[in-house]
Amino acid sequence: MAKAAPFAINSVAIHADGLRAKLGTTEILHDVSLVLPAARWTSIVGPNGAGKSTLLKVLAGLLPHSGSITLLGRSVADLRGRERARLLSWLGQNESSADDLTVYDVAMLGRLPHQLWLAPPSAQDHAAVERALRSTHAWDWRDRSLGQLSGGERQRVLLARALAVEAQVLLMDEPLANLDPPHQADWLLTTRALVACGKTVVSVLHEISFALHADDMVVMGAGQIIHHGACDHAATHRALEAVFDHRIAVHQIAGQWLAMPKI
Repeated sequence: MAKAAPFAINSVAIHADGLRAKLGTTEILHDVSLVLPAARWTSIVGPNGAGKSTLLKVLAGLLPHSGSITLLGRSVADLRGRERARLLSWLGQNESSADDLTVYDVAMLGRLPHQLWLAPPSAQDHAAVERALRSTHAWDWRDRSLGQLSGGERQRVLLARALAVEAQVLLMDEPLANLDPPHQADWLLTTRALVACGKTVVSVLHEISFALHADDMVVMGAGQIIHHGACDHAATHRALEAVFDHRIAVHQIAGQWLAMPKI
């Protein structure tokens, strides 16, 4: 599968500097700094408790933190919520929505940042929702309520809601949760299509072999960034193996990089 083209040095989607974040009284992120290039897919990996989800939530503006973040060259602190919601789309873990809402209405929630207060959806909104639902293969049950769906089906609808925003940057925390292998493959194709259109995708993944399909990888451990580099570089593979205590090994099989458990 083709990788994204190398990014220009000034083409940056997110620049974070000196991030620190706490959950309760425990500091989870310790002086984290990183630059995430635009129009590329970056995967964030690491063992449980490494701070992956916390980092993603901080980048999304969902957790208090110290340090600075710029989004597409603008300070996040200076962006109004509505404007930020148009630029950055979020899909979190175990997200919920009212079970009595239809699939279509849930996806339409992604268009709220584009709508005036109490204004009805525009033709552009309806077109964006249809594209999003078709891309996640949820269009055929658009009139069903969310409460009628399986876990995997709900996840596809929530993904459609995130896609419907049509934001320039998408942050996804465990987007493959509850998806069966065919729909995991669909997510991979959708992500590649987004990047090909100039979008930036940042995903936290436990499925390391899927994460290796990204352009770049951030390897985290104990609330810090251990390594940040291209997914096809040997240094990235060594860092990945080390952060998991060398209980996995990265191999190239049929032209793809895969993380295999050491037994």
